[in-house]
Amino acid sequence: MIETERLLIRPWRDEDREPFWTMACDQRVMEYLPPLTRAESNSGIDRMMALQAEHGHVFWALERKAEGDFIGFCGIMPPRSPIFEHEIGWRLAHHAWGQGFAREAAEASLAWAWANVSVPAIMAITNLANTRSWGLMERLGMVRCLDEDFDHPDLPVGDPLRPHILYRIHRPHQAAT
Repeated sequence: MIETERLLIRPWRDEDREPFWTMACDQRVMEYLPPLTRAESNSGIDRMMALQAEHGHVFWALERKAEGDFIGFCGIMPPRSPIFEHEIGWRLAHHAWGQGFAREAAEASLAWAWANVSVPAIMAITNLANTRSWGLMERLGMVRCLDEDFDHPDLPVGDPLRPHILYRIHRPHQAAT
């Protein structure tokens, strides 16, 4: 578990299924993502639980410390197809937008990764039109890799969600002591 000033970044629990499904039903949250069925929503949580057990890190559940409520996810995913690098990602419930939670969680997740995962860089992807997401990537110090933009292979040709952009941040250099 990672603790920030306002958040607990923690493994998924079965009680996260209902609020995660509620997020999946919110068109504002899912504007740049393909729709999910209830089974796909639950399967996503099952996948996160399994990857957490196998790798020790995933897109973890986010909980507000003061209220104890689930507000989304953020974390570091191990490499998987079509992404063969460690990826940072986030998704928050609409009621949690605009309060700095995504940045707080992303900064804590990156700090955790640099301390615990031996990788030279971490990347993030989003749909080209998702300016909120790539804006956060830039605020985190990530840089867009124009030559690595791609069409997401899990989405059909012609789907407006298919064009994706890729950002990357390199491991910070430690000053010699």
